[in-house]
Amino acid sequence: MIYTKTYPAPPFDRREILRYAGVRGDAPEIEAILEECLKEAEDKLTYKVCYGEFPVSVFDTVESEALHKHLEECENAVIFAATVGIGIDRLIARYASISPTKSLLFQAIGAERIEALCEAFNSEFDGGRFSPGYGDLPLEFQKEIFNLLDCPKRIGLTLNESMLMSPSKSVTAIIGVKNGYQRISEK
Repeated sequence: MIYTKTYPAPPFDRREILRYAGVRGDAPEIEAILEECLKEAEDKLTYKVCYGEFPVSVFDTVESEALHKHLEECENAVIFAATVGIGIDRLIARYASISPTKSLLFQAIGAERIEALCEAFNSEFDGGRFSPGYGDLPLEFQKEIFNLLDCPKRIGLTLNESMLMSPSKSVTAIIGVKNGYQRISEK
C-alpha cells in the first residue's frame, strides 16, 4: 500500500538558510532580504510525501553494499519521495535575472524546506535515510522509486532522463525500520 501525507510547514531555520546561501558572519542587509523572501515564499510551499513500507528483501537484487549495510539490522524499509512543490522553483527562476541575491536565497530556502520536511517525516521512524546517489547506490535507482510510488500521480513529482526531479526541491530515500517498530499506517 502506498500512502500520501501532507505536513504543516515546519518552522523556518533562518541560520540554516543563510548557511545554505553561503552567508558567513553578521549580514543584516542579507537577513533583511531573507525576511522579504520568506514572506513571499511562505504561501507558495507545499509539504507532501508519498511512501510505502516493504520488507528489506525487496532490495536483495540491488547491487549496493552501502544500502545493504544501512538496512542490515532492519526488518522493513520505508521508501519515500518528498517535495515542497513547484512554487519555490518559480520564485528561483523569476528572480534569477532581476535579483540574483533573492534567487540565491530562494534556492537556500528551498534546500532548508525540503530538509525540514524530510526530517519531520524521518522522525516518525527509528532509522536514518539513505538516498539514491549515496555511496554505491546509483542515482538511477530513483527510477525504481518513482515506479513503485507513482510520484507524478501522488505528489506531482517527476523525473527526467538525467535523473533530475521536478520540482527541484525534492528528495527520494529509504529508511530502515528495525524489528518491532510500529508502522506509520498503524498510528
